[in-house]
Amino acid sequence: MGQVRQYNRHAAYGQRTKTGARTGKNRGMYVYDNTARRLDEQHRIEEPARRPVQNEVRKNRDKAHHMSMGYVMFLSAALIAAGLILVNYVQLQAELTNITKSNADLESTLNYKQLSNDEAYNRVMNSVDLEEVKRIAIGELGMVYAQDGQICTYEGEESDYMRQVIRDTK
Repeated sequence: MGQVRQYNRHAAYGQRTKTGARTGKNRGMYVYDNTARRLDEQHRIEEPARRPVQNEVRKNRDKAHHMSMGYVMFLSAALIAAGLILVNYVQLQAELTNITKSNADLESTLNYKQLSNDEAYNRVMNSVDLEEVKRIAIGELGMVYAQDGQICTYEGEESDYMRQVIRDTK
């Protein structure tokens, strides 16, 4: 290896000085481009010889490469089952998407109806004059405010519904 490097150094010196190209020693070493040539080819490493394959090993390898009818049927059944599961999954996803969209539509309808109901309620409440109602109730209908003894409080035990019975105190 050291000799090759030294020889290449002389060739490079010959190129720079143009003296090496004229001598017979360096005639084949003149480099015409920017890459250096290999002078010594490395010999390929020979692969070790393989032992002959035994008959049992060859039979096992052949058997491993061969698929039986049962194995093919099993793989076909597994493929069909996986396909059916995937199709069912896609259908469920589509159904879920449709339900979500219909739910969103129903919610927007509910919100619109609640807003319109609140607007109508506020419009009715703003149109009623409570002072006018009070004047008519007291002046024309003869209503009066309740006295302390007239108010009865009831406690409900089971239900929220209560029936009121008016007693005549006259």
